[in-house]
Amino acid sequence: MRPILQRRPIGALVAAMCAGALCAAPAHAVTKKAATAAGKPTVAEAERFVAESEQKLDRLALDAGRAEWVAENFITLDTETLTAQANEQFLTLSGDIALKARRYNGLKVSDASARKLMLLQQSLNLENAEDRAAYARLAASMTGAYGKAKYCPASVANPSAGAAKPDCMPLGELEKVLATSHDPARLKEVWTGWHAQSPAYKQDYAKYVELSNKGARAMGYADTGALWRSRYDMAPDAFSGEMERLWQQVKPLYDSLHTYTRYKLRQAYGPDVVPADGPIPAHLLGNMWAQSWDNLYPILKPAGLEKGEDLTALLEERKTSAVEMTRYAEGFYTSLGMRKLPETFWERSLLTKPRDRDVVCHASAWDLDGKDDVRVKMCITPTAEDFRTIHHELGHLYYDLAYSVQSPLFKNGANDGFHEAIGDTVALSITPAYLKKVGLMKTDPDPKQEIGPLLYTALQKIAFMPFAYKVDKWRWQVYGGQVKPADYDKAWWALTEQYQGVARPAPMQDGGFDAGAKFHVASDTPYARYFLAHVLQFQFHRALCQEAGDTGPLYRCSIYGNQKAGAKFQQMLAMGTSKPWPEALKVVTGSDKMDATAMLEYFAPLKTWLDEQNKQLAVEDAKLKR
Repeated sequence: MRPILQRRPIGALVAAMCAGALCAAPAHAVTKKAATAAGKPTVAEAERFVAESEQKLDRLALDAGRAEWVAENFITLDTETLTAQANEQFLTLSGDIALKARRYNGLKVSDASARKLMLLQQSLNLENAEDRAAYARLAASMTGAYGKAKYCPASVANPSAGAAKPDCMPLGELEKVLATSHDPARLKEVWTGWHAQSPAYKQDYAKYVELSNKGARAMGYADTGALWRSRYDMAPDAFSGEMERLWQQVKPLYDSLHTYTRYKLRQAYGPDVVPADGPIPAHLLGNMWAQSWDNLYPILKPAGLEKGEDLTALLEERKTSAVEMTRYAEGFYTSLGMRKLPETFWERSLLTKPRDRDVVCHASAWDLDGKDDVRVKMCITPTAEDFRTIHHELGHLYYDLAYSVQSPLFKNGANDGFHEAIGDTVALSITPAYLKKVGLMKTDPDPKQEIGPLLYTALQKIAFMPFAYKVDKWRWQVYGGQVKPADYDKAWWALTEQYQGVARPAPMQDGGFDAGAKFHVASDTPYARYFLAHVLQFQFHRALCQEAGDTGPLYRCSIYGNQKAGAKFQQMLAMGTSKPWPEALKVVTGSDKMDATAMLEYFAPLKTWLDEQNKQLAVEDAKLKR
């Protein structure tokens, strides 16, 4: 994950403080204060203003990033306060600069300065000091509350006489239960136990939404959701349409996967637990948010169909350390011609969970000086999932390092989906061929068994798509005022059923806040980026495989060791956000439009297989009903 608040230099931080808009505010948003500025502006004055503002914001952004790094690694009231104070200082300065920047709109400055003036006008405009302080405090508090949350069974608070006191369970332990247990009652218990934690900060979230909207409207946007959707070099409504277009491309494949999964779960748990039609109960999908279903693979695979050698077993057998996992990932990037990670990365990163304190274990990548102080914060375990995740996180850092030569305001991804897609593109190249080259796999896979790995990957990638779409669809409605706090859960589950075909496993509770059980809602991290990243990674993968001269199926291709493909990738990364994202996309793919057909091509054999299986399973299920 690429952190969105004060965890990066100015290019991303400016976007974060306005909730990510990459477009200047509408002309009608210019305030009387800005309009009545004395004297006619000059080009020289504008260029000087841009340079000075960029440097001031960069200094504060770096201070804020370091404060938040400490806050997530040492969760205390004091570190939350320091983070809030740093955020507040940045809000104050960035809001003031945003207003002053409008004085220079319309001047014929250099292309670079025109783009920077656009970026400088992004910040939330909370003019009231109390509002700025509250906004920053709430952001820090919700992130901290999420990191400290644990599910404590009722018997912890009221243990029976002589009974052993069970431990409270943090999210990581709850996720393990969901991943491995096949007891519906136990699964339901831990699912509802975690979702019962987020109502504690529901009121904070509602207040945060109110303040965020206030700042967005001061910039001329209808609400924060509209501001978020304006960050993609298109109008908010146009971006909504683009998301829907891409989803409709993927939906037939998802529907086939969903139908197959429901049939197999009915066979495993029985018709009393899994309905014949309609949504699947959320707690049965192997993941706290039903966003990834790969933990269901042992249930879903037909007899004789395997996903290949068990990477988790291989890593555990070798007792692969967190550092060794990270070295494998670094080696992939250097094989493409990229530099080694700085020595400070190994000194300053957090790669394992400390025993003596709470930390936010959610994996994230950090750039703390805009040069080479790059770090990862992740509680790494020797699993296939974490192996892929560390490859993903280093993608953020190699993006940071590639555009470190840019000026501060251009040190960001072409759009936020790009930043998430870089490491995921590399992760698509974690194929058996790659694993064999680095000595983690001993045998060549059986070509007859390739449906297994495709199914396993689809349970990660395709199952994720409607979830990623839904999260921000919900927030757009919340920020837009269509959904009030009293209806947060009602709207959340209506969208979950509509897009994911998934249902809450227990009745909704008064005062519930199930959306807040997801880190990205508690931290107010926009989520459309992950949806776009899933589209972009397959586009990038297809284009880079073609550059590498690979003519085989996309799912077999690995660009590991191909410096020609690496050079094209690096060319795009070095652009940062200095150009609109369609130009960056074109450098790698030759097209300036996002397109999900590469994803469909990758999974084409699986789609055919799923449709055949579903016909057979429908017949078997009809017998089950009788």
